[in-house]
Amino acid sequence: MAFAAIALMTAGCVTTVSDTKVAGNPLGRDAVAGRYQRSVDEVYRAAIQVINNDGTLLTEYIPHDTTNTVRAFMGRVNQNKVWMRVEAVDPQITQISVEARTKWGNQDLDMAHELEKEVALQLAR
Repeated sequence: MAFAAIALMTAGCVTTVSDTKVAGNPLGRDAVAGRYQRSVDEVYRAAIQVINNDGTLLTEYIPHDTTNTVRAFMGRVNQNKVWMRVEAVDPQITQISVEARTKWGNQDLDMAHELEKEVALQLAR
């Protein structure tokens, strides 16, 4: 009974790095970010390559109320949902934010960090 009460208290709706809402555990850090001296297009292509190498790309979109300098997508890697957002910080710097959640909605910070580093390695090629 206590477990059910705790589950109900911690379950909720979270906003992903791509500005979408999903059911999940709102407690704790769930995303990592990296900045690169590359264009939005270069970082976005590298992120797409990483998600295609490691899993499946499900949707690509430009979040509402943004310009073409922000792109996002959702995919699956090892049954986890992954969101990536690529946006221009200034004309020379691009930031990528990566969020990963298990099929139960819990954070998977290790996977998010691993995918962000894979994007960096893809950019170095």
